[in-house]
Amino acid sequence: MTDDTAVDTAVDTRPTKIAYVAEATAHGGRDGYVTSQDGQIELKVAMPPELGGDGNGTNPEQLFAAGYSSCFHNALVMVGRRSGYDLSGSTVAAKVGIGPNKQRGYGLAVALSVSLPVLDPDIAGKLVDAAHEVCPYSNATRGNIDVTILLG
Repeated sequence: MTDDTAVDTAVDTRPTKIAYVAEATAHGGRDGYVTSQDGQIELKVAMPPELGGDGNGTNPEQLFAAGYSSCFHNALVMVGRRSGYDLSGSTVAAKVGIGPNKQRGYGLAVALSVSLPVLDPDIAGKLVDAAHEVCPYSNATRGNIDVTILLG
């Protein structure tokens, strides 16, 4: 479907007005815990075994995958509704990969798997492309990390 490797970066997707602010605090980095200001999040954070940790807690990549998949799914349902389609039974799954980059740091890559079982593939593809344009996570990551969207 969509691959962000060649994107026009001239489009300004910054908010014109902030409607909501989420606040979270990390204590101890990747081997500690995270909390939200409203008490809804209190999670142990741990390095996954693949990165040398014990995996005894969630990690930032899982949290990013949860946020991106739910946000993209909401954008998809919104554009579907605007176009007159019922997206009941649809799902979005996110895989967030992390690895070393060429600047001696680390980078992320995302794969979104979208399931729209009741729609024609051409219509589904158009809705996915429209959702990718309005989703705040897509707008934030565009041009910064590779995002691949698979429709199946």
